[in-house]
Amino acid sequence: MSFPPLEDFIKNCRKVYATTYNENKLSPEDDAWKQMREPLMFIKTPSEFVTEGYPIVIPHNYVLVEEIRLGAVIGKTCKKVSVEDALDYVGGYCLAFDMTAASEWRKAAPQGAPWAKVKSFDKSCAVSGFIPKSVISDPSNVEMFTTINDDPPQTGNTNGWVFSLAQLINFISRYHTLEPNDVVFGGTGPSPSVIKAGDILKGGIKGGVTIEFCVEAEQ
Repeated sequence: MSFPPLEDFIKNCRKVYATTYNENKLSPEDDAWKQMREPLMFIKTPSEFVTEGYPIVIPHNYVLVEEIRLGAVIGKTCKKVSVEDALDYVGGYCLAFDMTAASEWRKAAPQGAPWAKVKSFDKSCAVSGFIPKSVISDPSNVEMFTTINDDPPQTGNTNGWVFSLAQLINFISRYHTLEPNDVVFGGTGPSPSVIKAGDILKGGIKGGVTIEFCVEAEQ
């Protein structure tokens, strides 16, 4: 079975996975999450991708928080792969601003409700183009940054994640067959911020790929 080229992963992606509470530097009230023995995952849909040149749109009555993430673009079909072999199945990478609806999380969390409205809605994944695997030699040691309206950057390194991309691919592939063009996002940096209409959101890899999006309110 042949698959479309990975450079077109935005168009051809079928599944998007991401993890939450995957940072070592969590706030004191999140101490319980530091004891996690396996990743806490959520699923987004490829229809939520928005690319540069198009705005991130804040839905009516939503408060959004930006979270920059490094993602692995799967290069070949994998099922039940080991941590040691997991990166062999990665064809390249991408960056994204994953949007969290903080306003909906405040409603869902006390009820123990699903996070579908919190993490999955139109234009909630502002994604870069394809980053060749050769550009990132070690995905477990990548420094990323975010600025809002050119304010001093928020910075963080993937070495601060609880679970690496290799560990996440190992975990997901136990239960789901990962296919070429699927995307697996790791953790985010410290201190994600609320965004508002009119903001210019920039992010990237230190000394490497950058992305930029404007923010608009839903009309």
